[in-house]
Amino acid sequence: MINFQKVTKTYNHKLDALDKVTFKIQPNEFVSLVGKSGAGKSTVIKLLIGEEKPTSGKVLFDTFEVSKLDQKEMPAFRRQVGVIFQDFRLLAKKTAFENVAFALEVEGRPEREINELVPQVLDMVGLKDKAFHFPAELSGGEKQRVAIARAMINRPKVIIADEPTGNLDPFNSWEVIKLLMKINELGSTIILATHDKHIVDALGERVITIEDGRIVNDEATGKFYE
Repeated sequence: MINFQKVTKTYNHKLDALDKVTFKIQPNEFVSLVGKSGAGKSTVIKLLIGEEKPTSGKVLFDTFEVSKLDQKEMPAFRRQVGVIFQDFRLLAKKTAFENVAFALEVEGRPEREINELVPQVLDMVGLKDKAFHFPAELSGGEKQRVAIARAMINRPKVIIADEPTGNLDPFNSWEVIKLLMKINELGSTIILATHDKHIVDALGERVITIEDGRIVNDEATGKFYE
């Protein structure tokens, strides 16, 4: 499904954020992407969602070569990928329901469909009773669950979670991870970028370790190597 082929990303003609990175991720995998700050995790994510283009090499997603997508093709591609961020990125003046619905509205989905789908997804993440609360009225864990609902509302093939537990306490961190595991069981590929050694070690899933822009470890049932 995802294929990085000798991908190099250079900034300012001299700094290699990634250096000939090659890996594949199969459908329905759960992959943790680990490494210190500045190792290259964020660059991998930006390349995968089309925010950046590789200096050399190819980033493939299903039938798409991501760096060659034009503006007309990008919306169809983006529907295949849901992204969850550490800082939630919710719209402050919209309720939980409206934040999730917004992902459907921008695609022109009919109101009837939105009113049917949004409560289902909020129920799945345990927030059906908080549908009409604004972000300021929600805890950090609840905000992240709204963000997860928004990311999965289009039933994407891949969900990328970029440090989703970075602002959460241990209890809420595990609630988020359990949700991601549930989504994975329902058929979505999960890519989890994280610094959290305890979560990575407990998952027992594939771990790709990046150091100084290079993959230094890739194990099917890996651990967090410091």
